Amino acid sequence: MYPIETLGERIRKLRKQQKLTLETLAGNALTKGMLSLIENNKANPSMESLNYIAKRLGVEVSELLEEVSTQELRKILESAELLSNTEHNQVTDEYVQLITLVEPFVPKLTQGYESARLLEMYSKCLYIEKRDGWETFSNRAAQLYDQMNILPRRAKIGIFRASVKFVEHDYAEALKIMLQERLEIERNHAFIDPMTRIDLDYHEAVLYYAVGDAESAIRVMDNAIEFSKKQGVFYNIDSLYRLAATHAITTLDLEKAKFYSKKLELYGEFAEDEEAIYFTRLLEVHYLNAHKQSYREALRLARLNNEDYKKSKVYSPYFDLEIGKSLFGLNQYKESLESLEKVEIADYIHHPIDLSQLYERDAYIARCHLKLGSNEDALYYAKKAFDNISSMPHSPHKDFITTTYEFITK
Repeated sequence: MYPIETLGERIRKLRKQQKLTLETLAGNALTKGMLSLIENNKANPSMESLNYIAKRLGVEVSELLEEVSTQELRKILESAELLSNTEHNQVTDEYVQLITLVEPFVPKLTQGYESARLLEMYSKCLYIEKRDGWETFSNRAAQLYDQMNILPRRAKIGIFRASVKFVEHDYAEALKIMLQERLEIERNHAFIDPMTRIDLDYHEAVLYYAVGDAESAIRVMDNAIEFSKKQGVFYNIDSLYRLAATHAITTLDLEKAKFYSKKLELYGEFAEDEEAIYFTRLLEVHYLNAHKQSYREALRLARLNNEDYKKSKVYSPYFDLEIGKSLFGLNQYKESLESLEKVEIADYIHHPIDLSQLYERDAYIARCHLKLGSNEDALYYAKKAFDNISSMPHSPHKDFITTTYEFITK
């Protein structure tokens, strides 16, 4: 924990950082003894003396008078950023550490970027740790960013607020918050930089898809892609291509699916982004399984990329699912079960399109058990898949699960 410095401590620290002796700093206007008393908080300097000391140290008087100096806050911010950037799967008590680090300074975080960023991280950690009051500090951070016209970070706060409802699977409320936040941002800022606009567009399109409003999602997504090309700004373009390709393959718009998949592949090669390339391979396997019923070719392609996709934490469950589907289509039910049972739904997956696709796992497991004569197990997994999918918007995955449940329960 960083203690809050007194005026005297701050003067002494700045003096030592500049390798000045008491005598040198005191100069002709102060005695060495008086300066020592000031540094040890045994005497209060007059404004005249304070101006003199500040000038000798090369800082503004305001920096000496601040209960927490900008320099101190920068050190705290550096430590907080390190804690905040811990990889998701490596987090232990980093969020609690960040709360403990920032909490003593919260009343003093009233101005400047450092204050805003610390309040932003502090509020997020309070939310993650399920502590009250996170919204208050989020609002303070947003107000500071607005005052300083730091739009990218202000937008991140709006996106985070929407994500709070998104992870609760209250997609309609998440979209409502996203639209409200965007409206407020556009009202308060005459100019929105291209990267921030694309960020807002992408998350808005994702949420439109989440509530089943594909028409609005496509409009926002297409506008974002076109804007990105015109501006020559390719921030988040891989995410937009993934979104566009997924929608195209789901709606059987094969020309667009091929177009965006190729775009994503080229991006992956240029940026050396293996995850982007894995996605294009997954899309091809999914198409072969779901739309061409070319199970043998799908299985060959999936296994061809076996070692690669196992490196991907994001896409390995989807490849295991597709392998399970291929094996089921080839009447290899026991082998299909083995692959399907490897599929795990990570706790960070919340979008209904992703969840609906992965919930198919249980529907295929149910069909495998039915083929193997285990009717009780078939009914259990069919109901599990049906219950999971019931609140999701319409999709081919939902249709398949519903059909499976009705077939097994008839």
